[in-house]
Amino acid sequence: MAEGNRLRGIEVRQVRMPLVSPFRTSFGTQTTKDVILLRAVSDEAEGWGECVAGSDPLYAPEYVGAALLTLRDYFIPAILDQSIVDPALVAPALDLWKGYRMSKGALEMAILDARLRATGQSFGEALGAVHARVPAGVSVGIMNTVDELVETVGGYLDEGYQRIKLKIEPGWDLEPVRRIRDAFGAIQLQVDANAAYTLGDANHLRKLDAFDLLLIEQPLGDEDVLAHAELARRLETPVCLDESITSARAAADAISLGACSIVNIKAGRVGGYLEARRVHDVCVAHGVPVWCGGMVETGLGRSANAALAALPGMTLPGDVSASSRFYTEDLTEPVVIEDGHVAVPTGPGLGVVPDAGRLDAVTVSSEWIPANRRLAS
Repeated sequence: MAEGNRLRGIEVRQVRMPLVSPFRTSFGTQTTKDVILLRAVSDEAEGWGECVAGSDPLYAPEYVGAALLTLRDYFIPAILDQSIVDPALVAPALDLWKGYRMSKGALEMAILDARLRATGQSFGEALGAVHARVPAGVSVGIMNTVDELVETVGGYLDEGYQRIKLKIEPGWDLEPVRRIRDAFGAIQLQVDANAAYTLGDANHLRKLDAFDLLLIEQPLGDEDVLAHAELARRLETPVCLDESITSARAAADAISLGACSIVNIKAGRVGGYLEARRVHDVCVAHGVPVWCGGMVETGLGRSANAALAALPGMTLPGDVSASSRFYTEDLTEPVVIEDGHVAVPTGPGLGVVPDAGRLDAVTVSSEWIPANRRLAS
């Protein structure tokens, strides 16, 4: 890439994607997915980033409305002020501002995609992927009845999904897990509590040990790292952390405290794919398995996740599912499952781009921020 390659501007676009069916967790029920997309345009290429912040501050403090303001008024002007297309400079340039890791990660993703498209390198190559395809896993929300859950899981298994993750919460845990295990035998099965329990529920959660689960994900609050360490000592089921892992340093601390024996890596949650790779490396150094979590991404984020899931330490199936899991029509060419796996894109950058007509059809707002805009005071 020539030294003269500079940013011309960044487009901020909000889209609203209808979901195939409502997706319910302890945080609430989604029927649509609001997504912030960033398009970074340089002299040589353009790159796409996807912000995984939710519509409301439920999973994390960050949410779409606040992320839009922060990106427009602070983060994007700061990056345009540098104007060089270098993803390694994004995190240091934004370190002045606290939090908003999902927004920072989306901006880094767009710059990284633009850089890689200009050099002809794929996301997988840049991150260090060692697999051409990754096993497909699916996350199944809380449903109205256990019978409905059994039917839904059966459908996903018929589609070829290799791992099933069940959302659980108090009142929806032991019986759904028992029914799925009884119905489908020795499938790869895990549960995700999204911080719905307290340490006082330890004796109840111990009853899940009977079902030979791969793991229980984030049973306690995101700041309850010491409580997770105590819970892990009481359970046979491995404890995996999600919301508590916000950086490579947080991962190292949690592992050292014994709060987890498995880590879920979500690039948006830790501030981008470069930090996600560092989390991966820390876990590998400690002998801790990792897997790639999902945040109901479009084909853009889903393709990037496939590349992340192809790293050598990703020894458990992740939330890398087909586009059809959530969307009737994705923004990109649909991500598909073949023989229980999703292919890692090999084209430059993300290897996929949005369809212009589809993108326009779901766009709520769009703003172009040119490189000559100055940083907000």
